[in-house]
Amino acid sequence: MSVQTLETEINSKSALRLWLRLYRSVSLIEREVRSRFSREFGVSLSRFDILSALDRSENGLTMGEISQGLLVSNGNVTGLISRLVDDGLVVREAQIDDRRSFCVQLTQQGRSAFADMATAHESWLAEILGDMPAETATALSANMDDLMQYARLDAEPLRDKD
Repeated sequence: MSVQTLETEINSKSALRLWLRLYRSVSLIEREVRSRFSREFGVSLSRFDILSALDRSENGLTMGEISQGLLVSNGNVTGLISRLVDDGLVVREAQIDDRRSFCVQLTQQGRSAFADMATAHESWLAEILGDMPAETATALSANMDDLMQYARLDAEPLRDKD
């Protein structure tokens, strides 16, 4: 076995171990957060994610921007937005310059509901990860930024809004 083959094998095994650990950690946390959103607010994590994206955008987002930003299909976004419209949390309006494109914005009720959900979400994560020392959390976050740089993916890394 050549040195190059051995290095590739070690890197492959390391990458696989890393992936499995990341996936398990995220899956366990996500399952708990999904359960809490459903139980306490009657919403899915996907609906929260859309509300969050809209909250960060002053002028709203097109359906395509939501789909692209959340890495989900246009069809999935359309159904989720329709339910959010029905619940009075968002409005969907045709663009003046392109009647086939829609802009989605939070309503006042949507802003208020999202603020409540975001506060709860933050406290849940603090509770779930609360035993982790701050320096460990900071180091993991920095390492995740590095991971996105090494990962050869087209998606841009998410940045905290300061």
